[in-house]
Amino acid sequence: MKNDDLIKSAHQHLLKNDKVLSRIIKKNSNCNLHPKRQYFQALLTNIIGQQLSVQSASAIIARFYNHFGKNVSTSQIVNAPNETLRSLGLSNAKAKYVKRLAESIENKTISLKNIRKKTNSEIEAELTQVKGIGIWTVHMFLIFTLGRHDVLPFSDLGIKKAIMLNYGLLNMPSEVEVKELAGKMKWSPYESIASWYLWNSLEYIATNFGN
Repeated sequence: MKNDDLIKSAHQHLLKNDKVLSRIIKKNSNCNLHPKRQYFQALLTNIIGQQLSVQSASAIIARFYNHFGKNVSTSQIVNAPNETLRSLGLSNAKAKYVKRLAESIENKTISLKNIRKKTNSEIEAELTQVKGIGIWTVHMFLIFTLGRHDVLPFSDLGIKKAIMLNYGLLNMPSEVEVKELAGKMKWSPYESIASWYLWNSLEYIATNFGN
């Protein structure tokens, strides 16, 4: 099924099963998730953005690619002094993480070649061999780089906040509660699409209600 057809099917499914998401979908533009090819760069970006606000992550990512170039290679990262990475805004831990990722690809501990042909579980097992890549980073890679439509980023703070605000919860839900809500509202097999609209709703809420 083509990507546009998948998103159309997702809309129909979510509109039918989740009244809250239905309102969000009708207020926002169409989801534009689609596969991308620069896997190494995407993982670097995801590692750099871990546990940072969108604004802070964007600033550091911009400095990083201004320094190394958009097509940064594994050898550039392996050979980069930690001091250089720190000067660009990476923490000491993240400097080590991006180096470990580059080294793991160069020594073939992991392989990004044909990774799009693997299942979500296989990709998780492959990538989490690298220290610094956890489930959140894998989820972001699956959704925003491989364009998978069936990924629930249950650990993401933005998703938790969007659920709290849109579903009228008093507190941010736990990971278990995110999974329970997704099951109750029958998001499967379009959890990524549901999540995209929830992320997008935060911009709508901030713009229209000042939260």
